[in-house]
Amino acid sequence: MFKDPQYYVQGVLDRNRLMLARTITLIESALPAHQEMARTIIDRLLPHTGKAVRLGITGVPGAGKSTFIESFGTLLTEMGFRVAVLAIDPSSTRSGGSILGDKTRMEKLAVNEMAFIRPSPSSGTLGGVARKTRETMLVCEAAGFDVVIVETVGVGQSETTVASMVDFFLVLQISGAGDELQGIKKGVLEVADAIVINKADGDNISRAQMARKEYEIALHLLTPATPTWSPPVLTCSALKMTGIREIWEMILDYREKMTATGELERKRRDQALDWMWFLLKEGLEEWFYRNSKVRELLPELKRDVENGKTAPTVAAIAMLSLLDSKCAI
Repeated sequence: MFKDPQYYVQGVLDRNRLMLARTITLIESALPAHQEMARTIIDRLLPHTGKAVRLGITGVPGAGKSTFIESFGTLLTEMGFRVAVLAIDPSSTRSGGSILGDKTRMEKLAVNEMAFIRPSPSSGTLGGVARKTRETMLVCEAAGFDVVIVETVGVGQSETTVASMVDFFLVLQISGAGDELQGIKKGVLEVADAIVINKADGDNISRAQMARKEYEIALHLLTPATPTWSPPVLTCSALKMTGIREIWEMILDYREKMTATGELERKRRDQALDWMWFLLKEGLEEWFYRNSKVRELLPELKRDVENGKTAPTVAAIAMLSLLDSKCAI
């Protein structure tokens, strides 16, 4: 690790891919010294962020997320945009090891000079969303990427978290599976800015159109998050590269309308504040469990609650009362 944070800052601003990767590694590190360095770097890079389109993509397993991102990202690079893909990589809760190789899932984009793919182990945080994805997104923006795509694991737990950090949240679905609406939760529909039915090709086109109508009806039953935008439902074939350009044009249309009303700027401000509160709560929890008195008292209280000797409310208050005592950590 280089000791001067400016070395990383300048490397990122110079669009040096190696320094970008090293900076993200520093951000993802759990070592206190690395975390402190990462905070300094993020703070210095912050004035250089904010220009990229932040896009979240999710979808049920089998919806073709990787193929879609590869086709979508390739189209954007052909249009002259630099694209960063942050793929949340499922990790084993036991070993912490990742099971997916995103660069092998997106072979063309992985070797594209205009693209940057970074798998991030989720480490079990927030049901699959990497804890440092937000900071990584900012670093990619400072490195001059025009579009930053955050891909979720698609397990139904991380969608709302990703939606809370991006400008536009796209839900990818498939047709021809019978109960199209069955595999999607209401919560996901509520945060979706658009639904795209993938694999609309060959003899599947009519089923894709039918699924599109069903999703349109479902969305009509929900109140849009803003009067400025009603989430549309589109179809595409990532494999055949059809309908992809229309999706990008839709995202630009959304961005233009939300910028005109000032809602995009307000959304980003709210997201930044939400992230601050999240980190504060996370930090307080970590501090609490590191407290020597808590570590000493907790096993006994847990046993008493399990055996019915102490009420959970009494045990919780006893633990929280330690916050008032100036215990050594």
